[in-house]
Formats: sequence, structure tokens, C-alpha cells
Amino acid sequence: MILIGITGIIGSGKTTVSKMLSQEGIPVIDLDMLGKEVTDYEDVVRDIQGAFGEEYVVDKKANIAKLREIAFIDTEKRKKLEAIIHPRVRDELWKRVERYRLKGAPSVVIDAPLLYETGLYKKLDKVVVVSVDMDTIKERLRLRGMDEEDVNRRLPHQIPLTEKEKMADYVLYNNGSEEDLTKEIKALLLRIKEWEVSAPCI
Repeated sequence: MILIGITGIIGSGKTTVSKMLSQEGIPVIDLDMLGKEVTDYEDVVRDIQGAFGEEYVVDKKANIAKLREIAFIDTEKRKKLEAIIHPRVRDELWKRVERYRLKGAPSVVIDAPLLYETGLYKKLDKVVVVSVDMDTIKERLRLRGMDEEDVNRRLPHQIPLTEKEKMADYVLYNNGSEEDLTKEIKALLLRIKEWEVSAPCI
């Protein structure tokens, strides 16, 4: 089984790409979704309350809106939050990977926005970067209702796309229409098949 990371930056469309791969029958583990699940664990909520205060917990659940604020404003608090969340996410990730391995899946996609930033890419077999020009990204985020200030606050926490492209095994360009993206997905599926065939048997 091969592990394929899908990454990009905010607004590049990596989640859309992952969903399309899932529709083609490839198992996908979404680390953003996993992070949200983990944040509801009792021990995580307890650690968040202890680290940041009672106002960060509402109805025995983490206050995601307030946590998101500190994550993009205060570097030290962001690191403290990551120290609470990331180890649990990684543990759950590898449990799910093992389940797919036991089921005989030839490949598993891991959708991770901070794949390079966290060093997770080192544990994967291949990495696909979803790339888009910045004007298109900003327009997509504007249509999503995200203001420019919020976008500019988030981007510095991510390695630029040009750098991610250099480190990638495959770059999928998502500048065009849905039809264009469908063609890109077909090409990527062919490449994944090649990777599966050439993967060493364990």
C-alpha cells in the first residue's frame, strides 16, 4: 500500500481534489476533519481549558472560533495548541491507515494542508501539490466570503506554493473550469496506478 499526501494552500482546491479521488474509490483521510474530531475528545478539551482558560470551552466542547483566532494571531499560543492537537491527530491517522492496510487498499490519500510544515510528508510515499495562481485563489476565497485581511493573516503560516511544487512528486494545476479539473484528476489517477504497480511488495 502506498500513502499519498495531497496538499496546497488555502483556496487551492485540495479538498475538492480529495473528494473527487474518493469518488473514484480511493480512501481519503482528511486531517482537517480529523483535527475537528480530535478537538472534541474529553482529554483534549480538558487540556485546552487548562492551557487557555475556561472561555475556550463551551458546553464541554472546545470553542473553535476562539481557537482559530489565536492560531493566526499569537505564534506562541498556536504552538501550544498544536502541541495539544497534533499528537492526537497523528495517532488517529496511523490507526486509520492501518485499518485500510488490513483491508488491502492499494493506496490511501492523506489530505493535509500543512503536510510540509509539520514534516508529515517524510512518512509518505508520494506527495501531490494542488497549485493555483494567487489571483484565482483570492477570488475563490472572496466568493467564499473570506475577507482579504483574513486571507493575508493565514497565508504566512503556509509554505508558498512555488516552494511546495519543487518538493512535490506530482503537481496538479487547478486554474481552470470543473471540466479542466476532471481532466487533471484522470491524469492523476493514471499516475497513482503507476505508483501502485511500482510500489515494493511488503
